[in-house]
Amino acid sequence: MATLQHLLRWSSPLRAVASRCMHTGTQPTTTAAALELIRSQPSQYVVASFVGKKYILTPRDVLTVPHLKDVQVGDVLKLDEIHELGSREYTLRGSPTIPASKVQVEATVVEHTKGSMEIKFKKKRRKGYQKTIKHKHPFTRLRIGDIVIDPAQSS
Repeated sequence: MATLQHLLRWSSPLRAVASRCMHTGTQPTTTAAALELIRSQPSQYVVASFVGKKYILTPRDVLTVPHLKDVQVGDVLKLDEIHELGSREYTLRGSPTIPASKVQVEATVVEHTKGSMEIKFKKKRRKGYQKTIKHKHPFTRLRIGDIVIDPAQSS
């Protein structure tokens, strides 16, 4: 213990991490205890798959994804592939996902928009062939709602 205190005196980043680990106490032994610990924290995050990519999301984030065809502005989407749920004190990982009965995250469609102008320039030497192709990729913006942990228990 003396060596730990000696290390903590000289390195401030280690001091912050070690003091956080010391005051947490024991690690939760069950999934329900882990969910309760994460719920008690002021800020949570999730790692969720959406349209084939993983995103780190917190409440009130704005997420830009490739264009979703069958949704309108104002529609609410439910994110069902949640791989990780965490807070500053503890992280819970699924294998491979956390069941939807434990965590619910909803996203609201904010707008459909286009990205910046992309220009492709094609040319063949000594033939007089030049072609410019301009294109804007369509995107959909989503606003992430609250992270509801273990909804059956909260009602």
